[in-house]
Amino acid sequence: MIKITLPDGSIKEFALDVTPMDVAKSISEGFARNVISASFNGTTIETTTPLTTDGSLTLYTWNDADGKKAFWHSTSHVMAQVLEEMYPGIKLTLGPAIANGFYYDVDFEDHKITDADFKKIEDRVIEISRGKHEFKLRPVSKADALELYKDNVYKTELITNLEDGTITFCDHDTFTDLCRGGHIPNTGIIKAMKIMSVAGAYWRGDEKNKQLTRVYGTSFPKQKDLTEYLVLLEEAKRRDHRKLGKELELFAFSAKVGAGLPLWLPKGAALRDRLEQFLKKAQKKGGYEQVVTPHIGQKELYVTSGHYAKYGADSFQPISTPHEGEEFLLKPMNCPHHCEIYNVRPWSYKDLPKRYAEFGTVYRYEQSGELHGLTRVRGFTQDDAHIFCTPDQLDEEFKKVIDLVLYVFGSLGFENFTAQISLRDKENKDKYIGTDENWEKAENAIISAAADKGLSTVIEYGEAAFYGPKLDFMVKDALGRQWQLGTIQVDYNLPERFDLTYKGSDNELHRPVMIHRAPFGSMERFIAILLEHTAGNFPLWLIPEQAIILSLSEKYEIYAKKVLDLLENHEIRALIDNRNETIGKKIRDAEMQKIPFMLIVGEEEEKNGTISIRRHGQEGKGNISVTIEEFVAIVNEEINKTLKVFTV
Repeated sequence: MIKITLPDGSIKEFALDVTPMDVAKSISEGFARNVISASFNGTTIETTTPLTTDGSLTLYTWNDADGKKAFWHSTSHVMAQVLEEMYPGIKLTLGPAIANGFYYDVDFEDHKITDADFKKIEDRVIEISRGKHEFKLRPVSKADALELYKDNVYKTELITNLEDGTITFCDHDTFTDLCRGGHIPNTGIIKAMKIMSVAGAYWRGDEKNKQLTRVYGTSFPKQKDLTEYLVLLEEAKRRDHRKLGKELELFAFSAKVGAGLPLWLPKGAALRDRLEQFLKKAQKKGGYEQVVTPHIGQKELYVTSGHYAKYGADSFQPISTPHEGEEFLLKPMNCPHHCEIYNVRPWSYKDLPKRYAEFGTVYRYEQSGELHGLTRVRGFTQDDAHIFCTPDQLDEEFKKVIDLVLYVFGSLGFENFTAQISLRDKENKDKYIGTDENWEKAENAIISAAADKGLSTVIEYGEAAFYGPKLDFMVKDALGRQWQLGTIQVDYNLPERFDLTYKGSDNELHRPVMIHRAPFGSMERFIAILLEHTAGNFPLWLIPEQAIILSLSEKYEIYAKKVLDLLENHEIRALIDNRNETIGKKIRDAEMQKIPFMLIVGEEEEKNGTISIRRHGQEGKGNISVTIEEFVAIVNEEINKTLKVFTV
């Protein structure tokens, strides 16, 4: 008998060679019908793999990320089978699962795949899937594997780098592929499949190698799931921040300035400034002091902090000065500079905590293929702050930062989130700095604070920063996509590296604890996500232009200007559209610009001293006639509903 530990902590005894599917059936037949993958002691296995030792078993359904991974990888096998049928003589390489689907890299030789072929491939994949062919993993000797793939240079290269005794093939129907595992029980579970696109991809990602064709696809256990996903994709395209940023004239990129270096246009710069002022106001209430640090620093600064060892190869290269041997780096992080600010003078325990905040711009040389609008750039501004406190103050300070993050999310409409406790990789500790003792203290501090604040949390090992664990806020946007927004980190290591001290009540020198925090994270990335989340319909307190005044003809331009002046006196951001266009055209353009209020003025409004309000997105609904004072009250009431009050 062997003992199997389930995720809820319960332990069950089973006969030797029990399979994950047997365990699932022991729980319930209904549950077993939904199980499509499994892992044992952290390693992905088949649902038919015999278990021969005690261990921890996790069973996955389509609703689990690992279940989807097995589902999509299995579909890539079926698609590869169809590609071999339709294009004889092609050479298959690799077909992994990725976010929202899978791909297979193929050397099509003299064949060419086109959009016209997609439907035939999709139909054949579903036809094969209906056969409910089992995915069966079997061990193969290195010699036999090389013999089977003697005409495929790509598979041969993969096999050559594997050890004999570790090589497995996966069979289903008439198809065999080199594979290390992770499949659904049978093809019958695949009910819907679509090829999303094809693209070029170099073998092993090396541009010196031959360019292959990468066939991207996705699949689902129900046709309606695929239909809903495709609708979601269309909505995502409509909300793409790169598209909206251009339409709303928020930001731009220039090849002459450089890839990944955004240019903020007047409306975008104003929006950024409002976000900054919003957070600065809350930070001032929270006892933060604003600091400013240079965009560069001596290389030695980042050697001391450990950033050069961790990021040096992927950062902009050192800048040499006329002085021999002197090198500077574009700043990859703000924290080393803040450590040096703390070190300017000695501190007593009575002076702590010290909270330094800065909207500091940093630079990292992201690979060109990874750049993506504002979400992945080479120069970005962090709403950075570092708190230096005593160990006794750590818990309270950490909880105050949690409150600040929740205030930011609440004011900007991010209500669906999970707090991810990002800890060290248990197995590979070499990529982290600091002692086990300091790491344990830091990790326990985060776990305790999150529990006390009643946050919904998940623990992820291996996601910590190299100098300390983190509390990352994983936010779901309006389309259900998950983003990491806001982070809080506990750090016992940088204070040691920079020899930071304070004098305690015992008159001895002690080491402060450092909290890193950034509620926005990167301003660029935050704005991109907010833009897509709101589809450009920003909260009224944040949007660049809150109202636009539309005059029915040039006869009412003087009155329109009077309305504008009154609104500006009440700090309402407005502009006048006095173009020689029809009122219908002006309304359509204002709708495109996503301006919340259209204020129409004509003969009746001028005579009564009123304005006629039309709300963005309310086509077909009647306009409301109000006085300027009533409109100001409407705006202020709406802002007060969404813009929370930060309390400390």
